Amino acid sequence: MIRRALILGCLVAGSSLYPFARAALARDHGVMGQTWGIAEPDLLSTIDAKLKAMQANGSVARMQAALAAKAEDRVRNPLPVAGIGAVREARSWTFDPSIVLEKEIRDQKGRLIAPAGQRVNPLSFVSMKTDLVFIDGRDDAQVEWATKRWSATAAKIIFVAGSPFNRMGEKKRRFFFDQQGKLTGHFGIAHVPAVVAPAGDALRVSEIELPGATS
Repeated sequence: MIRRALILGCLVAGSSLYPFARAALARDHGVMGQTWGIAEPDLLSTIDAKLKAMQANGSVARMQAALAAKAEDRVRNPLPVAGIGAVREARSWTFDPSIVLEKEIRDQKGRLIAPAGQRVNPLSFVSMKTDLVFIDGRDDAQVEWATKRWSATAAKIIFVAGSPFNRMGEKKRRFFFDQQGKLTGHFGIAHVPAVVAPAGDALRVSEIELPGATS
């Protein structure tokens, strides 16, 4: 009884006898099944091996060719500008190109040209020498109308749909594309054909109904 009480007291008090007492109570049950060493595969080695295998069977070359073809097709056939339809009723309005400066403008010598917050009209300093003509490049009638009415030096013809590259080869002149509808959105154009032309210190925006167009 005395011996058992001493051992119990040592366990409760956390004396140096506690680890030995616990070890004495532990039992070796042997190996219960098959064991394996703990090992983690090298991630970089795994990726390198897969890349080498893909290179060997031509997968990498095929992927590169597919990506290149997709990129070329997107450049040659851009997505149509969303929300733009054909003109069914002509309309026109005046567009003020003035902007409010977010930062002051100074010349090369540091002299103030315009302070921040000032309203500036670009047409007061630079004249617009060419019209901007927006058309649907898929519509033969619109393409014919624009190319016959404006020479290459009189207007920039800008597609909202269709391939400018295909039409360039056909018409032997340069065409542009309104990427992401930034220009039509800026001028408030919702229908084509449309023309943006200088009108003094402002711009005249016109959505034009072509002769013979159905309403």
